[in-house]
Amino acid sequence: MIDHIGLNTADLTRARAFYDATLAALGITLQMEVTEEMTGGHGAHLGYGTEGKPFFWLGNSGPTGGAAHVAFVAPDQAAVDAFYRAALAAGGRDNGAPGLRPHYHASYYAAFVIDPDGNNIEAVNHGAAA
Repeated sequence: MIDHIGLNTADLTRARAFYDATLAALGITLQMEVTEEMTGGHGAHLGYGTEGKPFFWLGNSGPTGGAAHVAFVAPDQAAVDAFYRAALAAGGRDNGAPGLRPHYHASYYAAFVIDPDGNNIEAVNHGAAA
């Protein structure tokens, strides 16, 4: 079981704007902000999650490579669609429009976008297709 995951970004302000808009469509919001001063010079960090628990972190403390893939659970297909629209409006690039991906399983409904740092970000709903 994964407790949390973190990605590094070249521009934390740009990443915050992108993820504030994109993750809100999934009910995920900024839960914690850690300044560079608080980390003793080891970068600033933003913690996104729900119910006071950050599980997705962004930071500017290391190299960026755009090689990560992160998939967020969406409560329904409409949330996948909303995630995709929000991501494109916030500066993300299309990497797979919302739709069924039956090669994973019959009701795998997902959308994929490339974030401003080149990471492949997905929203997926595993429920029955509408």
